[in-house]
Amino acid sequence: MGTTVFERSRPPASVVQHALADSRHAVFWRDDLPDALAPDRPPLVGAHAADLVVVGGGYTGLWTALLAKERDPDARVVVVEAQRVGWAASGRNGGFCEASLTHGHENGMARWPDEMPLLERLGLENLDAIEAAEDRYGIDFQFERTGQLAPATEPHQVAWLREWHEEAVAGGEEGVVFLDETEVQASVASPTYLAGVWEQRTCGMLHPARLAAELARAAEERGVEIYERSHVRGLETRDRAGVSVVTSSGRVDAARAVLATNVFPSLLARNRLMTVPVYDYVLMTEPLTAEQLASIGWRDRQGIGDMANQFHYYRITKDDRILFGGYDAVYHYGRKVRPEYEDRPQTWRALASHFFTTFPQLEGLRFSHRWAGAIDTSTQFTAFFGTARDHRVAYAAGFTGLGVGSTRFAADVMLDLLDRVENERTTLKMVRKRPLPFPPEPAAAIGINATRWSLDRADHNEGRRNVLLRTLDALGLGFDS
Repeated sequence: MGTTVFERSRPPASVVQHALADSRHAVFWRDDLPDALAPDRPPLVGAHAADLVVVGGGYTGLWTALLAKERDPDARVVVVEAQRVGWAASGRNGGFCEASLTHGHENGMARWPDEMPLLERLGLENLDAIEAAEDRYGIDFQFERTGQLAPATEPHQVAWLREWHEEAVAGGEEGVVFLDETEVQASVASPTYLAGVWEQRTCGMLHPARLAAELARAAEERGVEIYERSHVRGLETRDRAGVSVVTSSGRVDAARAVLATNVFPSLLARNRLMTVPVYDYVLMTEPLTAEQLASIGWRDRQGIGDMANQFHYYRITKDDRILFGGYDAVYHYGRKVRPEYEDRPQTWRALASHFFTTFPQLEGLRFSHRWAGAIDTSTQFTAFFGTARDHRVAYAAGFTGLGVGSTRFAADVMLDLLDRVENERTTLKMVRKRPLPFPPEPAAAIGINATRWSLDRADHNEGRRNVLLRTLDALGLGFDS
């Protein structure tokens, strides 16, 4: 087995220790949120009536509430959130808002090849609508349509990039640019870069917590009621009149419900094996000086995600910090989501080391924040959809780390499903067919951790996939980032 560039070019341990020494274990995005965008909303108390009740105050739930009011301004819409708006994945992610609804072209082609032209068109239209949302609703979530750069950091990845670019050109895709070593390092000055592909149209950068907060504000301005710190304990069917969402101190009786609980256990028994929580880790630097910015270039401010199975993603914020995350993706036995899983010193050290391998010219820069969050992973690596309780309940989950953009699409799908509408969204195989569930424990932990080990070995063996990965590929369960 070979070594990766991050093992061959490690910075001194003292550089890593200095950079992490004063970092806060807190989510930067939430710390950066103005008080006016984080009002302390009351919990649900007593009985309420609604036309639609939404469980979950993240992107999926907030887009659903907002779009529901656009479809029917007179509808009574209530959102019930267990913590605070945008508290979980919606406030912790990297802010990459991608057009892909299928977790990338390769994953989509492997599963729904006949539908990919439609899925890619719908994905671009969805991204366009998110970009337009700032003007449409009078909100600001710092959206920049920068595109995304995929750099090769190992020699075998250069051939992958050339093939990717050639296929894109042959397929008539616009804005897919191949950069050789000189060109890619002129764009972003990392000595680890050997080549790159810049997709210029299919990704934007945004402020994650501001997106959630602004969606909530826009929804409330249109009459949506949002209740925080209200953990839903049950979903009850009310004869033919609808459903009830029940908390410890209140209830909402509604004609219809949407479940947007992401990584947390579903209120529907049928969905409790459909996702697993995988922890992702992130560092945020202090703001760069003008000299530091000049040393790395990056004037086009693209999002960046490298080509490894254990990949890194990174981007520049509005105030010129660098977010650097990824690499480790950690599953804990029993599908548990716990606060203690969010602080993992060995991962912070690895990420900091990889950061200074990527940008050695930034030695001396410090990290201000470190945090983690759980990703709702499905076996098809993208969202699945469905209805329950005689079409009175709709759900979407399993976004697998690409939910920033696709949650808006999911909101439209769920509203269509509740309305029993047949259109180009609801007739998609991706929407109609449920993926395979994950097995119960201990099989889930054994399988997931064996897959993680195999992906790491592939990164050390020029991308070659072992028997386990090839078997999962053949079964439609393989993942190629």
